[in-house]
Amino acid sequence: MRAEIDTPHGPAVAELHSAAEGRAGLLLGHGAGGGIKAPDLVAACRGATAAGVHVALVEQPYRVAGRRAPAPAAQLDTAWLAVARHLSTLWFEGLPLLFGGRSSGARVACRTAEVGEAVGVVCLAFPVHPPGKPEKTRQPELDAVTAPILVVQGESDPFGQPTPGHLRDIVRVPGDHSLKRDIPTISRAVEEWLGRILRPLDQLG
Repeated sequence: MRAEIDTPHGPAVAELHSAAEGRAGLLLGHGAGGGIKAPDLVAACRGATAAGVHVALVEQPYRVAGRRAPAPAAQLDTAWLAVARHLSTLWFEGLPLLFGGRSSGARVACRTAEVGEAVGVVCLAFPVHPPGKPEKTRQPELDAVTAPILVVQGESDPFGQPTPGHLRDIVRVPGDHSLKRDIPTISRAVEEWLGRILRPLDQLG
């Protein structure tokens, strides 16, 4: 199922992958120049649905419009939150929401987690810094997340390695920023992590 969603920066598109149960809803965003068919996003989607979590793969307005160059961060965040608000009633009414994505999409998920009231964040290949420029760190975006967070990172990622932190699980896999070398581990890590962090919420429900 697909839905076109109006945002202040043009239409976004969401693609729904339903789980058998429906314990929560997870929104996953793509990387800067990529799309929602990236292998690690597909793997994360598979792991989430196995954990009983509905997934919406979200295509940002600039990609829907056919552009590869990403929009400014503020526009990405605004569009993302508009999609989250819409899907919280369209597909995920009454369910806890989680945010996530790969690379640039992971940064958006971190920056918007608090405002969007996400109960957890899934980061695939978080770009800690531009290649060769560790002084331009984006680690504070990870550190600002107060909800549980999973980071799946390639061991040889030229975009750097995240530092451990409170409520932050880091799973390192062989390979680089693409995370293509060990797809099964991504699915398994997402499934196990979601099962663990959602258990207390299941009991409250």
